[in-house]
Amino acid sequence: MESTAPRAIAVIFAGGTGSRMHGATMPKQFLELGGRPIIVHTLRHFQEHHEVDAIFIACLEPWIGELEALVARFDLGKVRAIVPGGETCQLSIASGLEAAKAWLDACAPDADPVVLVHDGVRPLIDESTISRCIRSVAEHGATATIAPAAETVIVTSDGQVDEVLDRSRCQLARAPQGFRFSELLAEHRRAQAEGRTDFIDCVSLMNHYGHAISTIEGPPDNIKITTRRDFFAFKGYVDYKEMAQLWEI
Repeated sequence: MESTAPRAIAVIFAGGTGSRMHGATMPKQFLELGGRPIIVHTLRHFQEHHEVDAIFIACLEPWIGELEALVARFDLGKVRAIVPGGETCQLSIASGLEAAKAWLDACAPDADPVVLVHDGVRPLIDESTISRCIRSVAEHGATATIAPAAETVIVTSDGQVDEVLDRSRCQLARAPQGFRFSELLAEHRRAQAEGRTDFIDCVSLMNHYGHAISTIEGPPDNIKITTRRDFFAFKGYVDYKEMAQLWEI
């Protein structure tokens, strides 16, 4: 075990079944592009970041063996544990946090690192956003990565427009979401004790329990790959990056 306290850790949730990826024969996080599954594209950003010292993954239980093989194949040595995901996103994240707690208790029991919570099917994150999220948590506490809304947002009911929101004040929630580890773990345990398992993400959970949430702006292309259209958008981005490298030669 490491003798020094970790600076930041990542909890990656990859428990989705890909029900909206029509025609796929496997969970969307295992679909391959450029010789790597989507989940590996995502994990590499945290593996290669100099401030992230450990990674914990909540995965669909029948696919844990496959993910373990991928971790070994792609030399993702910062992955400390892969645990079964839960019935909801919230419960999957909680499982990852508990695995991280066990690891911290064994190697650095007094540590309270920054924890970055990220979706396994958001592979278009970048080093700068991870760094800025870590700094924001260190300075301000809970932090949401956002992107400006590019179109007008309206509120409707019964087929009618109730309100047109000021687009300049509307932001899209992205990832990673960053927190002080002890605070996030405590509120996840509190939610479960109260029978709440339906929070859509950690920012929603922390906001519900009264925590102020700071923001940083992330890359606009940091999309969540949910549908076939998203997958082809990701493919276009990867193809573009490969072509850009050729232009630089």
